[in-house]
Amino acid sequence: MANLDPDRLLDRRRLKRGVAVWRALAVAALVALVLVAALPFAFEGGERVARLWVTGLIEDDPARDRVIADLRDDEAVKAVVLRLDSAGGTAVGGEALYLSLRSLAEAKPVVAVLGTTATSAAYQAALAADHVLAREATLTGSIGILFQTAEFTALLEEIGVRTEAIRSGPLKAKPTPYEALDDPARSVMQDLVADIYDSFLRLLMERRSLDRETALRLADGRVFSGSQAVQAGLVDAIGGESEARAWLAEVHGVSEAIPATDVVGGGDGGLLDVIDAALGRTLPVRTLALDGLIAVWHPEISD
Repeated sequence: MANLDPDRLLDRRRLKRGVAVWRALAVAALVALVLVAALPFAFEGGERVARLWVTGLIEDDPARDRVIADLRDDEAVKAVVLRLDSAGGTAVGGEALYLSLRSLAEAKPVVAVLGTTATSAAYQAALAADHVLAREATLTGSIGILFQTAEFTALLEEIGVRTEAIRSGPLKAKPTPYEALDDPARSVMQDLVADIYDSFLRLLMERRSLDRETALRLADGRVFSGSQAVQAGLVDAIGGESEARAWLAEVHGVSEAIPATDVVGGGDGGLLDVIDAALGRTLPVRTLALDGLIAVWHPEISD
């Protein structure tokens, strides 16, 4: 008779109803997640504007270049909004990214939107766009090339270590942290930096229609706010993505109603890419670890 107790029957019915409600909510949540995950592909068959994100440390990245080439060849992509948020990277990385973006811009409109920071190699990438926008507080510029080395000779003497090197020529493997930098090696490295810098300078003059004297004045390594960059002619206007879409509509007839889909310039945009982008913005150690010439801005390591 205990199984027929009305109170227990009522409790069981309430429990069943509660479980049914939670099951329904779980199914609804799962469906919502599937829809959100599928959203970037919902317009795959129709026209779209690609929102290309380039963040973190800029290096030579074949995977990123393939993504950009795919955007160039995709007839459904009517324009690209380039979202840049980076302090820069290697000189080769900036050059490679610029060339990939110029190839893209020759096929369809590209407008750059500069985020919190878009300096050095990131600004070089922005030069590939047809139109450049920045926020008033964006940090940009830092146009130039840097070569860094270190010298451990005093430390080695302190601990009683002496190094020797047998070279095929006086400049082989110089500079080195195990010897003081002599004048011939310093002169060679200065010429190397100057040569790569001159390439960056010519790019600036060509893409921003600047004479050499003006370009040299602006390309002394300083950073600019977005407002200063507009006044200097390094950036076209203050604005964000809405202004970018308005420009695309006005100048190129790309309707603002066309949906935008996110594309990550290299990687898959997952958690590891987010972490990598964050490290690229916050850890000068990663910059110091780069080999070769760099085009990067960081207040703790720049002159």
